[in-house]
Order: sequence, then structure tokens, then C-alpha cells
Amino acid sequence: MIENPRSARVKAVAKLSRRQTRQETGLFLLEGPQAVSEALAWRPELIEDLFVTPTAAQKHAELVVSATEANLDAEFVTEDVLDVMTDTVTPQGIAAVCRQHPTSLKDILAGAPRLLAVLEEVRDPGNLGTIIRAADAAGADAVVLTGRSVDPFNPKVVRSTTGSLFHVPLSVGLELGTVLSQLRAAGMSILAADVKGQDLLEYRESGALAQQTAWLFGNEARGLSVDDLQLADGAIRVPIYGKAESMNLATAASVCLYESAFAQAASDKGAVR
Repeated sequence: MIENPRSARVKAVAKLSRRQTRQETGLFLLEGPQAVSEALAWRPELIEDLFVTPTAAQKHAELVVSATEANLDAEFVTEDVLDVMTDTVTPQGIAAVCRQHPTSLKDILAGAPRLLAVLEEVRDPGNLGTIIRAADAAGADAVVLTGRSVDPFNPKVVRSTTGSLFHVPLSVGLELGTVLSQLRAAGMSILAADVKGQDLLEYRESGALAQQTAWLFGNEARGLSVDDLQLADGAIRVPIYGKAESMNLATAASVCLYESAFAQAASDKGAVR
């Protein structure tokens, strides 16, 4: 059992909360039984180290069994050690160190994607994590993050995805113009979410949402710049019927992605008939 909260190994894990350390090591920290279970189920080869308190090992015995089946040895740690390792105020007794796993845009396009989320300068970790989770739920083929967006392996982002990080391919680091040029060359329609765009319901009636679509979402406060909007094929807004001044970015992204998912599913059903 690892008992010393001040040991070099414990400090090394704790430093993964820093972006610089994550960039230097190519690792990130995963916290909580749900997220670790998803990693074990879908990408166990990414897990480098697994840490469990004795109490958590008893409570989540099936997780320890899954780790053993994946040829991973869970290391016991004290509550104090896990407190130092993790970023949360009240850790749930389980944490893992994983390898980062970005996917190149080339590999994503090789799979002939039908639905993508492209994020330009999205800075809030909670928003990014929620969008990744929504993209996963809507059946999107990937999430593409341009160079100025928040690090998807930030602990707050990772927690917000609740495991979807291991389901949806992520592409990071390319500039927006480069990304959109490649998507357009692959035959994708690029729709920018913008408050001054065409009403989503009106656009839905055109039937165009059933096409291969990449939704483009901008910064939480400023949205997309004029130059960014000009790179898209069209701009779409989610209508607000109540008295809300605006809609949270992650909520709007969820609506847009699901509208495309609904349209594509209906198109597939019609084609089968």
C-alpha cells in the first residue's frame, strides 16, 4: 500500500493536474469509479496505473475484477494519498493514470464520418466535457478541437465527460481553417451555430440536416468571429421561446447535434424502407 502522501510517486500523479505536465508526459488523470469503469470497458490498454483505497475496493469489487481481467494490478492507497493525487474535493476512492489518445483528423475522415462537432476557442472545461458527452450520446463520429480550445485532458473536462472520452475520437491542435478545408474536401456540410443565423426549425424543414454535417461551435462569451463564420456553409441559431437572455453553449450544441442525429436516423429508416 502507498501510504506516504509526500512520496515522489504521489507528487508525480498530482502534477498531472497541470497542463504543462500533461503535455510533457502524454498522461492524464482519471477519477472516480464510473470513469475508470468506462476506461476498463472500452480502452483498458490506455491505463498505466490504477489506484484504489481498500474501502473503494470492497464497494466496487467488480471494477477490481475487471482490472485483473485486463491484466492490470490495482495498487492500494490510503485516503490521504488519494486526496493528494486527485483534483476533486471529495475523491471517490479510485483513480487511474492514463495515456492521452488523440486521433488524427486524417484517420477520422478515413472513416467517412456523418456527424462531427468542431470547437473553436471553447474555454470552459465543463462545457467541453458536456459537449463531448452529448456528441457521444447523439452518435457523432468525433469531436475536433482547434488549437485555442481548452485541453480535453484537463481533470475538469475528463470528469464532465463521465467516460465518453473513451467512446468518441478526439482530434486536437489543428487550426480552424485547416480543419474546415479538409472537412469540406471530404464532402461535409459545415454549419456554424450563431445567434444571428437561420432558425434551426426552418433549416430542418429543408431536409439538409440528413447530410454529412460538421457543426461548428465558438467561444462561450464571444461566439464565432466574422472570419470564422465566413468559413462555414451556413449559420444556424437555436430559437429561444422563453425569456432567457441566451442559451448555454453545451445546451445549444446538444440540441444541434441531436437535430442532425434525428434527421440522419430518419433518412436511414426511409432508405431501408
